Amino acid sequence: MLVRDKRSDAGTGEAGLDFEDLVTALEPPPNRVGKSDGGHEHHLYEGAVMVAYAMHLLRTANAPHVRIHPDGEHGKQFDFAGWLLRREFTKVSNLGTTTYGGVYRNAAGQTITVHPKSGLGDVVAEVGDHIISAECKGGIINTRHPGQVSRLYKGLCETVGMLMATPSPGRQVAVVPLTEGTRRLAERLAPRCALAGIEIALVGARGEVMDVKPAGDNERVTGRRDE
Repeated sequence: MLVRDKRSDAGTGEAGLDFEDLVTALEPPPNRVGKSDGGHEHHLYEGAVMVAYAMHLLRTANAPHVRIHPDGEHGKQFDFAGWLLRREFTKVSNLGTTTYGGVYRNAAGQTITVHPKSGLGDVVAEVGDHIISAECKGGIINTRHPGQVSRLYKGLCETVGMLMATPSPGRQVAVVPLTEGTRRLAERLAPRCALAGIEIALVGARGEVMDVKPAGDNERVTGRRDE
């Protein structure tokens, strides 16, 4: 079952959920021409998925501080500093040797730390006495190319597998781009993932986050949305 989180954005410094600059449109290589909806491939890079989910946690989980842990490739693909600046997050200190690593804070006092370091969860937040840890993957969201569609599916399976291999006392979330294919796969995986304590979230092209829950959770999820 697919659930779009509609909780309030109050106090986040954001006017709304709609981010128009997450997707990078690129000309397809020769072997993929004609294999996407439209003339360009729409890349929702892993870094874009990370910042979208970080903003989601600031908005909906009452997390005052979210940490993002990209690697070097993520930084080459996605402009973390520029994107956060457009969201009115000011860089208040540097972290590491990259130009984008550091601590970013908005006028409401919310903080996003971008720490380029491997071996940590892609997106991590502490809310009260528990931890939310997310593993993220990106992909081409308008592709019909079999290899790229397969990469989207593999991305979801890999994030689930990484979370299973890394026990955590808090919430664990597998986060990947939203496509019709990833939605169907997520709905099939959700019941077994729930048994392992793993949640699945899908990020749309404009930053909307949709939680995929087992069908039996319908009543509980509906109640949460009405809060």
